[in-house]
Amino acid sequence: MSTSHKAEFQFDLTGGQLALDLANTISRRDDPERRKDHLENCLDLLAFARQSQVVRQKQAQELRTYAVTHPLEARRTFTKAIALREAIYRVFSAIAQGDKPNAADLRLTGEQAAEALRHRTLQPINGGYGWTWSPTANPLDLLIWSMAKAAADLLTSNDLHIVRFCEAADCEWLFLDHSRNRSRRWCDMTTCGNRAKARRHYQRAHD
Repeated sequence: MSTSHKAEFQFDLTGGQLALDLANTISRRDDPERRKDHLENCLDLLAFARQSQVVRQKQAQELRTYAVTHPLEARRTFTKAIALREAIYRVFSAIAQGDKPNAADLRLTGEQAAEALRHRTLQPINGGYGWTWSPTANPLDLLIWSMAKAAADLLTSNDLHIVRFCEAADCEWLFLDHSRNRSRRWCDMTTCGNRAKARRHYQRAHD
C-alpha cells in the first residue's frame, strides 16, 4: 500500500445514518464520465470511519499503521467493505423507491451483520459498561462490523420508512427524512437543492 501523502477527502455525512453515509461515498454513480469513488483504498476507508466517529483519532492512527504494514489484510478488508457498501446502496435505494431489495444483497448485508454481532463484547467503560469489538487477527475488520451493524440497525428500525432517494437527477444519494412533514427532497439543500433551484430558474428564464 502506498504511503505517499495526499490531502484527506472530507466526506459529506448528510445521510443521517452511518450505512447511508457509506453508500453515499460515490458521487454521480450513474454518470460514467463524472462518477467519482471517494473510497479508493483502505486508508480512505479509515478516513471515512474516523470522520464518522466509528473510530477515534488514536485508534485510527493505530489502524493506519497496521494497514500500511499489512497490505494484504488491508486489501482484504477494503474489498469486503466495498462489497458491503454496494449491497447496502442497492438495498436502501430500492426501499427508498418503493421496490423490493435483491435477496442476495439482503443476504450479504445480513451475513456481515451477523459476523459483527459475534465479535461484540461487554466491557467496563468509564465506570459503567458498554459494547466493544473483541480483537481479531485483522483489527481492520471492525470497520466492516460497524458499518454492517449500522445497516442492520436501520433495516430493523422505525426509521426505515423515512429513507429517501435524492431527487436531483445527477446525485443518487440516500438520506433519512427527519423533516416535520416528511417533505425533504434533497440530500443537501446547499448543493443539490440550490442546483435544482438554479436549473428551474434558468429554464423559466429561457422558456
